[in-house]
Amino acid sequence: MGSCARCMTRVPYGTLIATILCCAGVLAFLISLYPAVRLTLRMFEDLFTYNLEWLNDIQLIFIITGAFMGLLAITLLVVGIFSTGATRTKIYRGWKSRVGGRISSAICMTILYILNLIWLGIACCLVVVVFVFHVWKKLCEAQTECIDLKQFHFLFPNGTDVNALNICEKKKIFCTDTVQYAGPYFVLAFASSILVIISLLHYIMCLAANYTRIKDHEKFKDLQELQYLQDSEMGTLPKDRF
Repeated sequence: MGSCARCMTRVPYGTLIATILCCAGVLAFLISLYPAVRLTLRMFEDLFTYNLEWLNDIQLIFIITGAFMGLLAITLLVVGIFSTGATRTKIYRGWKSRVGGRISSAICMTILYILNLIWLGIACCLVVVVFVFHVWKKLCEAQTECIDLKQFHFLFPNGTDVNALNICEKKKIFCTDTVQYAGPYFVLAFASSILVIISLLHYIMCLAANYTRIKDHEKFKDLQELQYLQDSEMGTLPKDRF
């Protein structure tokens, strides 16, 4: 029972929660965004005959993003374990290890701050996409013979024929095959990006707390030694100071 209690004190619960949120958010983001992008690309190809082959590599980008975020989450979880409870006391004894711990925490916080800005940009872009698909959905529900997208010409590549933005014969491809299915995927991708942002902020808070604990560990050690000197009859220093 005592060993189990000691193990529980070594678990970085804050970092663990952030890791679960980050992995769940990234996984849901990749699963939802990939089919949404594929449906949108198919719509451009079928309706406007745009061949956007360079966007087909987006699957590789998604895989790299997921692998990087997963590796980062595991790394941050390991850093959190090293900075929690009795594990921190054993690892960060000497001043070199404490300096290394503070530097690693500072580097991780910098990386997370940059990633947080990137994910904020992704979330802002998805807000625009979700809004556009919501408007398109309302246009499809209007029960008109044609869908007029001329007011959205800025969303299409330069040189697009204005008459092609008036969709009549291929309304089913636009409304049923694309907007109806891709819209919810984009909404889920936006919600997942918000979850990732929350997890990154949680990581930053945990790293800031761990940085402070590592920095003040030497002071706590000195206070313990002073208390030991006061309580010890022999007045000797503990052997495991270093």
